[in-house]
Amino acid sequence: MSLIEQFQAGGSFMYFILLFGLLTIGVIVERSLSLYKKWKDIPVDFRKSLLAFIAAGDFKGAQTYIETAGAGTSIGKISLIGIKMRAAGAGDEALQARMDEALSKEISSIDKRTGFLAMFGNVATLFGLLGTVTGLISSFAGVAAASPVERANLLSQGISEALNSTAFGLLAAIPALVAYAIFQNRTEQIINSITEKASEIYHDILFYSENNKKEDTAERFIKESEEIASFIQN
Repeated sequence: MSLIEQFQAGGSFMYFILLFGLLTIGVIVERSLSLYKKWKDIPVDFRKSLLAFIAAGDFKGAQTYIETAGAGTSIGKISLIGIKMRAAGAGDEALQARMDEALSKEISSIDKRTGFLAMFGNVATLFGLLGTVTGLISSFAGVAAASPVERANLLSQGISEALNSTAFGLLAAIPALVAYAIFQNRTEQIINSITEKASEIYHDILFYSENNKKEDTAERFIKESEEIASFIQN
């Protein structure tokens, strides 16, 4: 019996299983491209180079560097928001809130659609079991009302429908669940990485920009003191 004949022998629920199988293939292709081929990480020396601009108080240069070296990356987007906020004189709480908001958006965009694979696998399995149950019900119901000559034929058809439905349900579910485990692991690795790097850059911005403010305040104090002393002497 060919694959098409087995599919046709599985009953009406086979079309639902086929639908979820096709959806699974689509999500697997999309997730593979998003999490592996299209995913971009920042350069190895990104933080070190950015830190040099922040320590010098050159926020404009930092923005230019991020837009060049971190273009299209999650950390680049988060860092750019932090630099722009600090350059505009934002406080510590506002800076943290905006960077956390940007981090949440990036995590949501990375994690989207992966969970559908688990659902597709479970639903395909359930449709396979449903086809099994309905196949057995129709088989035994037909056997009870059939003549002795027809009973063997009806019983074999019902069992064939039940087993084919189960087999195709599992055939659609297993790749979905395996792919879900693989993509979930990849997603967690990416999320942990960007969370850690975003936290490091946030503390860099916070620490070095505060030091710059203190140095500026000290310089202004010294300058004002010198002006006052010069005025008194005159």
